[in-house]
Parts: sequence; structure tokens; C-alpha cells
Amino acid sequence: MSRIHPTAIVEDGAKLSKNVEVGPYTIIGSHVEIGEGTTVGAHAVITGHTRIGKRNRIFQFVSLGEIPQDKKYAGEPTRLEIGDDNTIREFCTFNTGTAQDEGITRVGNHNWIMAYVHIAHDCIVGDHTVLANNATIAGHVEIGDHVILGGMTAVHQFCKIGAHVITGGGTIVYKDIPPFVIAAGQPAVPHGLNNEGLKRRGFSAESLAILKRAYKILYREGNTLAEAQKKLTAEAGEHVEVLQLLAFLTRADRGIIR
Repeated sequence: MSRIHPTAIVEDGAKLSKNVEVGPYTIIGSHVEIGEGTTVGAHAVITGHTRIGKRNRIFQFVSLGEIPQDKKYAGEPTRLEIGDDNTIREFCTFNTGTAQDEGITRVGNHNWIMAYVHIAHDCIVGDHTVLANNATIAGHVEIGDHVILGGMTAVHQFCKIGAHVITGGGTIVYKDIPPFVIAAGQPAVPHGLNNEGLKRRGFSAESLAILKRAYKILYREGNTLAEAQKKLTAEAGEHVEVLQLLAFLTRADRGIIR
């Protein structure tokens, strides 16, 4: 049975599964769905066509599912979808999508999202990410699995950040960041492989050596991006990590950090 504080407002039509907790003065809109075992703190506002999965911990003063900060938005019934087992800390703001994209902002599973993080319209956030305090993600951004964004990282619209990337605090991202890379600076530049993060996630010594060679081709040999892609293709074989890197590079519409 759900536990809803008597001062909370849950509008007719909202769907709350069993064992959902809603704190004081929180507002849940009529088109919101919240999965089993999720807790919502005090003074939160969850509105719009928003679906939240199971066992999420949502802290006080968040705003989830509000309309996008996009002047083209004209009231379309766009969506926000949040997966399972996420932690969403105080004052986070996640907006719904826009009709100019797929109309959905998506946040995956097992993410640790710290205070004051903004996820704008039409973003896609993968699984097992850490978005530190005040990370700001503009519209249409894609963030891969196991990404860590340092505090106050700002990501320009339409950028893509590959899996296992880590950024330093205060990083400004104007271009795409390939998988496995450390990035920092204003604007962001590469600072080597995320070796420690990869080791913690079980990457073998062989895989790390392969990625070191791929990083050298991409960043240390003076190759153009086209030349680097050609060399990486020739050396990829069945190495999953290099194939993942190549797949990302083919989708890097804004160019990559250099």
C-alpha cells in the first residue's frame, strides 16, 4: 500500500504502484506513473506525461516532467521516462521532450544524480552514470553507460558522450567525447584513457592495452579523424572495445574533442 502524506496532492488519474511513498507538500500530476518501491521527498513537483520506474529515491524539491525550456514547444504531450533504482537528489530538474525530436527524455537505470542537475528536453541518459552537482545537460544530448560528469560540467546541445567517459569539474563540452576517455577543460580536451574506471569495471589488461593503442591512433599520431578511423578499422578485428569506439565515431555529428 502506498504511503502518501496528507499534505501531498496526488491528482486524479495518477498511477502509483504499491509501496510508493510521497512526502509532505509534494504534487503529483494526473498523467504521472510511479513504480513500486519508489520514494518521493517533500515539496517535489512531478508533472507532465512522466513515467518513473521501481525503487527510485527522489529527494525533496525536485521538478520532474515540466515542459521543455524550448521556444518551439507548443503544448504537445511529450514525455519523460525514468527507469529503475535511480537516486535523484535535491533541486534536480528533468524536462519532457519536444515534437522536433522523438518527444521523449529518457533516463536509464542505476544512475546517481546529485543536487541541482539539469537534464533538458530530448536527452538520453544511459545506465550506471554519476552526474555530480550542478551538471547541466542541454537538449538532445546523449550520455552513455558508466559516464561520470564532474561537478558543474556543462554539455552543449546535440553532443554525445560515449560510455565510460569521465569529465573534470567545470568542464565545458562543445563536441562529442569518444568512449573510454578522460576529458577536462573549457572547452573540453582529451586527457588520456579512463584507466582507473575501466579497471574497476573489470576490463582486462589485454582490453586496456588494445584501448591504449586505439587512443594513440586517435590522438597521438597526428592523424585526421578520417585517417584514424581507417587505421582503427584495419586493426579492430573482433576487439569489442575498438568496434564500440568506431561505431561512436561514425555517429559523431558535431566532431570529437581533440
